[in-house]
Amino acid sequence: MSVLFVEYAACSTCQKAKKWLDGHGVAYEDRPIREENPTAEELEAWHKKSGLPLKRFFNTSGLVYKSLGLKEKLPGMSEAEQYALLATDGMLVKRPLLIGADFVLVGFREKEWEERLKGL
Repeated sequence: MSVLFVEYAACSTCQKAKKWLDGHGVAYEDRPIREENPTAEELEAWHKKSGLPLKRFFNTSGLVYKSLGLKEKLPGMSEAEQYALLATDGMLVKRPLLIGADFVLVGFREKEWEERLKGL
């Protein structure tokens, strides 16, 4: 089974995650987030599959997030507005994203990835 790995190549966390996937023999399809930004529909599906709060999908430490003042704006936005906003710029999206048939992992936490990918 192959998973979808959504990454930003210049991101050190993404590089670490990719190295981890390669080292653990996990087959994946690589998708560059800047060139192929997730659509609002993909983000909604991934969010629902992840079971995580939608805010976890935002790159809260990124320059775009900060320049748009999203810390103050997000609480007043609907989910649909947040999906649409995330779909406008891949740099707003927390990465890496790892999408499998029945899971979505946001960010790289080695222990979480190891538990989730055991037996793939």
